[in-house]
Amino acid sequence: MFNFLFLLQPKVSGEGTILSLILRAGLIVKLVLLILLFFSIFSWAVIIYKSRQIKKAKAQTQQFLRIFRRSRQLSEINEISSRFKFTPLSSIFKAGYQELNAQLKLNPEEARGIGKLNIESLNRVLLRASNQEISKLEAMMSFLATTGSVTPFIGLFGTVWGIMDAFHKIGLTKSASLAVVAPGIAEALIATAAGLFAAIPAVIFYNHYLQKIKDLITDMDDFSLEFINLTERLYGIQNR
Repeated sequence: MFNFLFLLQPKVSGEGTILSLILRAGLIVKLVLLILLFFSIFSWAVIIYKSRQIKKAKAQTQQFLRIFRRSRQLSEINEISSRFKFTPLSSIFKAGYQELNAQLKLNPEEARGIGKLNIESLNRVLLRASNQEISKLEAMMSFLATTGSVTPFIGLFGTVWGIMDAFHKIGLTKSASLAVVAPGIAEALIATAAGLFAAIPAVIFYNHYLQKIKDLITDMDDFSLEFINLTERLYGIQNR
């Protein structure tokens, strides 16, 4: 959105303003600009949303890890896990805790450390919960990738079409002077500029958020291992 507001700012006086060039552009070029406007507005909405989501997830992940590592009772951690709604670790812990309780109910001797928990089953539950949280973190990232890769070509299409229209006008007027050619070429090049203005922020923030998500995935993998290790220590068990 901010990109197109920038494009609409007057750069020169009179008929040479960016706005006047857009208004004078052909129907196809205007349609291309509307498509690019949609991509730009929606990509900025995704950028702002992902910024808040990842920032909250990162902050609560560190808080939850500190509490988890200090505590030695899984029940205590389960009681406070509902406070951490934005970190994926909370959902992973709940899934693991529920699986652990289900195994203990089926085999009461586990609670006294006599039997053996099915660690492989517990690991699968943690992995499934992790995959679900990764899907949530990666939601709408594909739109940023699509915006970054597609909008330059959409803008280029508008430019090519605009240049074709400009040459058509040259043929009609039978004049190739700069005064005749320049306005049509300028109108066409606006589409390329709009495509780049939509694509550049999308690519930058896509790569930025992708790295942040990778860091969170690493935290999730480490947490799953810590959860299994803590379970083994608490119940004095070995893998079955």
